[in-house]
Amino acid sequence: MERTTLRRRALVAGTATVAVGALALAGLTGVASADPAGTTAPPVSADSLSPGLLAAMERDLGLDADDARSRIANEYRAAAVAAGLEKSLGASFAGARVSGTKAALTVATTDASQTARITGAGAKAEVVGHSLDRLEGVKEALDRAALRKAPKDVPVWYVDVEANRVVVNAASTAAGAAFLKTAGVDSGLVTVARSAEQPRALADLRGGDAYYMNGSGRCSIGFSVKRGTQNGFATAGHCGRVGTTTNGFNQQAQGTFQGSTFPGRDYAWVATNANWTPRPTVNGYGRGDVTVAGSTSSVVGASVCRSGSTTGWHCGTIQQLNTSVTYPEGTISGVTRTSVCAEPGDSGGSYISGNQAQGVTSGGSGNCSSGGTTYFQPLNPLLQAYGLTLVTSGTPTDPPTTPPTDPPTDPPGGTWAAGTTYAAGATVTYGGATYRCLQGHTAQPGWTPAAVPALWQRV
Repeated sequence: MERTTLRRRALVAGTATVAVGALALAGLTGVASADPAGTTAPPVSADSLSPGLLAAMERDLGLDADDARSRIANEYRAAAVAAGLEKSLGASFAGARVSGTKAALTVATTDASQTARITGAGAKAEVVGHSLDRLEGVKEALDRAALRKAPKDVPVWYVDVEANRVVVNAASTAAGAAFLKTAGVDSGLVTVARSAEQPRALADLRGGDAYYMNGSGRCSIGFSVKRGTQNGFATAGHCGRVGTTTNGFNQQAQGTFQGSTFPGRDYAWVATNANWTPRPTVNGYGRGDVTVAGSTSSVVGASVCRSGSTTGWHCGTIQQLNTSVTYPEGTISGVTRTSVCAEPGDSGGSYISGNQAQGVTSGGSGNCSSGGTTYFQPLNPLLQAYGLTLVTSGTPTDPPTTPPTDPPTDPPGGTWAAGTTYAAGATVTYGGATYRCLQGHTAQPGWTPAAVPALWQRV
């Protein structure tokens, strides 16, 4: 139950930027029931995508500007439908993916009677043998085994929703088989694939900008964030430990790591001093900055672009979600595997699809000359872990009202709850009234809808 809930929360977070109305433009039917948030935001517009992002997609994905805009809009729509179908299909849900420049959505199920529900929402239905929950259960067993002892010559494992199997990449079939035996998993659900991949952490307030740790190593900013009135940024955990100090790209004093997790996960956040103003932008490295509007999670097959202080802008596609990867320092779980290249110093930098923040660069293999595979830590779990709010184009200039000194332990009835990540446009009930979220954030104790008009509007 916990595994399913967390995955759904990651999919749904930020869905207010995905239009139900826009779904009708694609000729889809029955999509209103598939949208979990019931939102009515306008579709992505041509003006909302930066020239730099479009140029990088043309270089790396072979798409002209019009095709790139169309693909991103279709991917936004697909993410909304996929999130709704995951909720309605329940235990029979077996994953979702998009394919082609039109981002055609395929949703898998183990229950053939659910195909009409899937096609009615405008997606292609696929009946498979194993649910996503079952496959992720196998992967979690592998994760637990890796936490006890990092596997030798087994760099990566993940759930492949297209193949409907767990895939273990290993230097040899013997190494893969030994890992499965140690974990005690059903080998009938696993494919062991030979791989020469040797991923490593790429460690060597605008997303993608450089910063320096303790005056030495260099990483990249992920996204501007806030925790209450404190400004800061999200980045990779392997870049620094709690207490590590940072200087900005200009070598001026910047901030201090407040939270850091690595290995296991690869996320962190840095609180910055008053000289640094958080902006809802990602560095386009000469092609125009990208404005961040939310954090809707994209599905497998979707396009994604990365900004980092070593190699600038590069794009590719999402290959697998919820991947586990072993670096020399240990195993990292829950990262997303992509075809985007990266190099040392890009770590912590921004991954973004259109104007939707996806995550921060973790590590990978290869480089941006010959190509490579890179992994990113999804952003929404990072925000939840540290109680952060993503700074977006809808974030008010003035900070939210400071929580009361003695916030109520329990709200007076309703669906609002502290610790939940809410997307702009999401609705909750509180104290007998209904409220609409004005900006995406993670709710903190005391930030009740009635008390924080900067975040909530009564409807």
